[in-house]
Amino acid sequence: MTNTYLKSIFALSIAAVLTGCGSTKSVGGSGLVLTPVENIDATPLKISDLTTSEKNNWGHLDLVTDTIPGMSVDKAYREIIKNRKGTKTIVAVLDSGIDLKHEDLVNVLWTNTKEKAGNGIDDDGNGFIDDIHGYNFLGESYNEQLEYVRMLRLNIGDAATLSKAKTKLDAKYNEALQGKEQYESIYQAVKNADADVKKYLKKDTYTKKDLSTIKATDEAMQRNVAILNQMFGINETIPGVLKDLTNGLKYYTEQLNYNLNKDFNGRESVGDNAYDFTDVDYGNGNPQNRVDDESHGTHVAGIIAAERNNGKGVNGVANNVAIMSIRAVPNGDEYDKDIARGIRYAVDNGARVINGSFGKSFSPNANWVYDAIKYAADNNVLFVHAAGNDGADLDNPIKANFPNDQINNGPEIADNVITVGALNPKYGSELVASYSNYGKINVDIFAPGTDIYSSYPNNEYEYSPGTSMAAPGVAGVAALVMSQYPSLTASQVKKIILQSGLPIKTKVVLGKNTGKSGSLDEISTSGKIANAYNALVLASKVAAGQVKL
Repeated sequence: MTNTYLKSIFALSIAAVLTGCGSTKSVGGSGLVLTPVENIDATPLKISDLTTSEKNNWGHLDLVTDTIPGMSVDKAYREIIKNRKGTKTIVAVLDSGIDLKHEDLVNVLWTNTKEKAGNGIDDDGNGFIDDIHGYNFLGESYNEQLEYVRMLRLNIGDAATLSKAKTKLDAKYNEALQGKEQYESIYQAVKNADADVKKYLKKDTYTKKDLSTIKATDEAMQRNVAILNQMFGINETIPGVLKDLTNGLKYYTEQLNYNLNKDFNGRESVGDNAYDFTDVDYGNGNPQNRVDDESHGTHVAGIIAAERNNGKGVNGVANNVAIMSIRAVPNGDEYDKDIARGIRYAVDNGARVINGSFGKSFSPNANWVYDAIKYAADNNVLFVHAAGNDGADLDNPIKANFPNDQINNGPEIADNVITVGALNPKYGSELVASYSNYGKINVDIFAPGTDIYSSYPNNEYEYSPGTSMAAPGVAGVAALVMSQYPSLTASQVKKIILQSGLPIKTKVVLGKNTGKSGSLDEISTSGKIANAYNALVLASKVAAGQVKL
């Protein structure tokens, strides 16, 4: 999934109409905790106002207690789970490769005990050789085109579809060129200003307060100070700004070199026909990430199930979970064949939850994925999917984000899919992240997504934003519920998560610079934000037969 969040990272104005919460109530004797809008007070203005502890864990905090719109995960462990271990639950991470040696993940990996590592034999007869911790459908490839670029290269689709693809490619290519030039210009301006100010202050590092002591008399220094003051409004440090700018420049460069390059063929090294579902002799049993920059799957896995309370890094949402790594999402658009086969692999090898933090606007073989989703539903497996990062209304047919669980806004093809939008760590008009897609039909619920701290390759930890980070939070809640109440079906768990969330009635800003706003019940199926505590309360009543969904 391309990270369009990077496009807006250097917007220089932040609205300040933010609120928090003061009290709660239990509704209808259900034990579910709701937060009345009329009890809202003040909350932190932006994520930089949080303490380091809050910033690293905000998705687990409680709107009532902490005035931060997390999923009440810590509260759930403290008051409900306590020392209840539950049943081991397998969660498949259908994503880029995972760092299987990461200190916070190595003890929570799924292991195929029926397979012998490295002998080149399909010991368990499941059709996949040496699949010890999952499977790799990408071989040694990583960089890829976007789907509509591949369709143009291979002439896949009817004339109308190809015309639409050509129009989109032309627009996106020009946008990437302009973006690259803009980032290069900003980077050079900040780098030069930083060097001049360091020389003026005679310091290798400086703060915003240090910057305020400069009494610039010449125009060049005044310009330097103005530039750096703007940058301090974006990041707490100038080295942090330069890192963000480098990442933005890298993003646009890779778009031009790979994602939007019609002449590039990232699949060549894999050796299969990616548009022939019967061509299955490809890939290998090693879903380890291939390069350090291939970090997405590692970050997602940590959100779901990083080992809890081990004194390292972060705590995953779910305990007693086994992470199955399925490498199927490249640096570009995923192939329908890989996603469909990855879903089926997860189902056939015991996963109860599949997390899919990916998506694309064209899907020439969407029926393969629809059939796989139905297969998962028939086998009681939940599929949690990221809504996408275009700040768009997915109910608009021209803004489709594949895969989904319906065709042309029609009836659901299966009752086992949860599509998740992203939240900011602040209650009020900016609760929904500006980059998050939304839609009454196509987005089910919202969850913490902006600047989520989680595992990165090589035993590192980083913040990352996106609906890609919101979906695994919900996948973790689903795994937590299934672990504690394994008799519940995937459909029941979906309904529990949607019905037990916190209903938010206040209007939220939609997209970036759209001028649109709406309440959550107007932009999602549930009108709620996910809540682990409430999900466990409702799950206990459903499992006991006290509540019917």
